Amino acid sequence: MFVVIFRAKAAKQDSQYSETVTQLRRLAFEQYGCIEFVAMNDGDDELTLSYWQDEQAIKRWKQDTSHLLAQKQGRNKWYLDYRVEVAHITRSYQFTAADRPKWLTR
Repeated sequence: MFVVIFRAKAAKQDSQYSETVTQLRRLAFEQYGCIEFVAMNDGDDELTLSYWQDEQAIKRWKQDTSHLLAQKQGRNKWYLDYRVEVAHITRSYQFTAADRPKWLTR
C-alpha cells in the first residue's frame, strides 16, 4: 500500500476550490482506486493523506486532466506553497474500541 502526503500553505480558497476538491475526491475513489482520503486543516496549514494499492494508480491519478487543471489552479491562486510525498507503507497496525478489554469500558 502507498500513501500520498500533501502538505500546503493555503492562500485564498474560494467556492470553486471547495467544488473542485469534492469532484477530485470522488474521481479518486471512483476511477483510480483510492482506498482512503483524509484532510485536516490547522489555520492556513493543510495536510491531506490519500491511500492507494499501488504506485501506478497514483501516477494515473496525477495525470488525470481534471487533476492537472486543479494543480494549475492550486499553484496560481489556492496555495502559497505545497509539497507532495509518496511513501510505500511497509507495516501497518491499529487499535480499535473492539480491542479494549471489557473491564476497561465505561
